[in-house]
Amino acid sequence: MTADDMTSLAHPRFAAALHESGLDVEIRRFPDETRTARQAAEAIGCAVSEIVKSLIFAADGVPVLVLMDGASRVDVERVREELGAEKVTRADAKAVRETTGYAIGGVPPFGHLTRTRVLADRGLLDHARVWAAAGTPHTVFALDPKTLVAHAGGTLVDVREPQA
Repeated sequence: MTADDMTSLAHPRFAAALHESGLDVEIRRFPDETRTARQAAEAIGCAVSEIVKSLIFAADGVPVLVLMDGASRVDVERVREELGAEKVTRADAKAVRETTGYAIGGVPPFGHLTRTRVLADRGLLDHARVWAAAGTPHTVFALDPKTLVAHAGGTLVDVREPQA
């Protein structure tokens, strides 16, 4: 399978973003949806913490993307403090699709319809390689986390909920 064949497995918008960025990544497609980090990790055969969740929040009504490892939860108060916002809420499915062009469970870390501010939790750097959605709930790709954060235009922050 050629690189173009691999890229064709991804959502067309995300495939175009990969092409524009010059990234050469392997896209894996699964017969069943992998809408949760746990489902994706099981399908790939990796730790849940090696999955990148691309989550959209609204900070004072403005969309922001938070990249978080699959084993952790976003601390909304930390996001609010990081952004200097009055209020941060989780975006609904309609807002996610309008902002990114993708459905929840398939949102990649870049290649979105609109340019948003991106916060990437520092915990992603704990891994040599991480896996993220390639634009559909059936597709993923792997990349080293520093490259992924750079291509997403992310700022490294600590926004993960403290572990109990």
